[in-house]
Amino acid sequence: MTRLEKIYNEKVVPELAKEFGYKSSMQIPRFKSISLNIGLGEASQNHKLIDEAVDDLTRIACQKAVITRAKKSIAAFKLREGQPVGCRVTLRRDTMWDFYDKLVNFSLPRVRDFRGIPDRGFDGRGNFTLGLKEHSIFPEIDIDKVDSVKGMNVTIVTTATSDKESKMLLTLLGMPFKK
Repeated sequence: MTRLEKIYNEKVVPELAKEFGYKSSMQIPRFKSISLNIGLGEASQNHKLIDEAVDDLTRIACQKAVITRAKKSIAAFKLREGQPVGCRVTLRRDTMWDFYDKLVNFSLPRVRDFRGIPDRGFDGRGNFTLGLKEHSIFPEIDIDKVDSVKGMNVTIVTTATSDKESKMLLTLLGMPFKK
């Protein structure tokens, strides 16, 4: 059991149960998974970018990243069906908790001019998506070896049924939302 998982069980669960009045412990929102995604539109011309992105995402997530491919051909973007366009990885269990801990307590404070995360990333069903402009905020990435800065999306999938429950869960687990 990870450090953050212990905090969830000891402090967050009772706080959520008290706030929303859940009758069953199965109603209490929890994390299902965290999905990381790097989209590289310019990778259709340069395959080296995909390999770099897969290596970087694998180092960040501590789990092998998978290449995502185009579903349709789009002539305006010089894109054919099946061409690589990015990479992704889905984290569960201990690796999910470790990644969230690293994201909130170490990586986000390293963002230049950081004033908090806007809370408009909720989807209405209790999931939260966060866009990062630089993947180099993670400690696993050696900034000197980075050829091009890549953005990435972090999607936190929860069992919460509303955005209010999900925001409360993330806030209690240390997500630094803007005031």
